[in-house]
Amino acid sequence: MNQTKTSSKIKHDKVFPTVNAIFLILLMFITLYPVINTVAYSFNDGTDALRGNIGLWPRVFSVESYKTILRDAAVYSAAWISASKTVIITLLNLFWTSMLAYALSRKEYVLRKPITILMVLTMYVNAGLIPNYLLISKTLHLNNSYLVYIIPTMFSCFNMIVIRTYIASLPDALVESAKIDGAGDIRAFWQIIFPLCKPVLATVALFVAVGSWNSWFDTYLYCGGKKELYSLQYLLKMKLATTQASANAAKATADALKTVGQTTPVTIRCAITVIATVPILIVYPFLQKYFVTGIALGSVKE
Repeated sequence: MNQTKTSSKIKHDKVFPTVNAIFLILLMFITLYPVINTVAYSFNDGTDALRGNIGLWPRVFSVESYKTILRDAAVYSAAWISASKTVIITLLNLFWTSMLAYALSRKEYVLRKPITILMVLTMYVNAGLIPNYLLISKTLHLNNSYLVYIIPTMFSCFNMIVIRTYIASLPDALVESAKIDGAGDIRAFWQIIFPLCKPVLATVALFVAVGSWNSWFDTYLYCGGKKELYSLQYLLKMKLATTQASANAAKATADALKTVGQTTPVTIRCAITVIATVPILIVYPFLQKYFVTGIALGSVKE
């Protein structure tokens, strides 16, 4: 009887890992298929792509879509604008947000609850697009200025709450021991708390960077009249619109179809998606290791 139970248990222990592995492989394939299919379309001939049914590999290999996008010198200028503002916004957002989060996490700060409530209210009560536009363009006069990308995005209430919650979960003894040794709040934050906040800071940094990199509506609202300040996303969106207009005109005559070349809105859109996604894919592996929580466990020894 015991032998039967033991063999049944061994069989169960072998079946579950196998089923689990098959399930995860299928899930991985379902997740990766749209990405690989987009890449395949981007490297496919535009006219052939109109037939559809392209799987994981280009049917007629072509790099014309990428040439169409990258031959424009404005793309590189726009890429620099997007990259620089993403780095600056991420650093400033982390700096100001984490500093305020630390202050509001201190129990000895008597105004922390009223200020936190006021901060949270701004997440639920929003004046809307028009007052925001009037504030930035008419009051602050940031239209057609590089600072319009930076100043309105230097702080995030939601990110502050996330960081504050993480800091509040750290042992109070860390700060108390630092103050006993003569450290002030600024020194305690930068030398004790900040290094322990790497997981939450990396997560917030990724969210801020992705949001900044993908944003195009701010360019549309405030910098539409200054080509030198076009972000990459906005410029690529304009290129897609131009390609779509050319494709619509190409439907009229066969001669017009020849002028469109080997690109179509489908392949251009996929190429734009790949170009816009690659920088985030490069950055993500460097931040992934910090997503593991519990880095502060064991920092206080009994």
